[in-house]
Amino acid sequence: MNREGRLGVGVIGAGRVGPVIAAALAGAGHALTGITSGSDDDRVEAILPEVPRVSAEEVVRRSELVVLAVPHDELPGLVSGLAELGAWQVGQILMHTDAAHGIQVLAPAAARGAIPVAIHPAIAFTGTSTDLRALKDAYAAVTAPAAVLPIAQALAVEMGCEPVVVADADRAAYGEAISTATAFSSSIVQQAAGLLRGAGVDDPSRYLSALVHTTIDRALSDAAPALGDGPLLS
Repeated sequence: MNREGRLGVGVIGAGRVGPVIAAALAGAGHALTGITSGSDDDRVEAILPEVPRVSAEEVVRRSELVVLAVPHDELPGLVSGLAELGAWQVGQILMHTDAAHGIQVLAPAAARGAIPVAIHPAIAFTGTSTDLRALKDAYAAVTAPAAVLPIAQALAVEMGCEPVVVADADRAAYGEAISTATAFSSSIVQQAAGLLRGAGVDDPSRYLSALVHTTIDRALSDAAPALGDGPLLS
């Protein structure tokens, strides 16, 4: 970290999440060092114009903060594979964005001196600039060793989120909660839209919009603790 607290940030994973996280951190003043290529480089270019496309090894070599935004099942192999290549650097911050993994998945890099951090912004990413606005209304689950937890919380804040500490042992349960909320919501809306379409409603998505939003708002209100029960989040 330089004297102004700004970092050189590189991203491995050019799907819907990585480029948005990079753009959010760039907006906070960090310098982007590179991003790996993905399945839709044109979309990435729209969010991160002129950021170099480089290999994963080169991202690690160039960066003080490496963001791993890859699918859940690819994360362990990526971390261990780069560790076997000797890529991770002492003092380098290594951050992943997966909901269910904590910092244990980063152990091969931590054993080589990297600083493990897990930050999951709780939004449904679209991979577009609209996500940057959504981040400003979102919470982020933060997991890190106690000594560097303030750094992890600060990174979440710089992305626009309110950090909520989740213990490493609780990340699997947290990930299940996130998966349940997203998968169930999506499948129910799609099922309802199909039934409405079959009933002759031409634009079921618009028809359902107000209903779904108000129903979810009421469910969230019902799930909130009553006064005197303590805070919802720690």
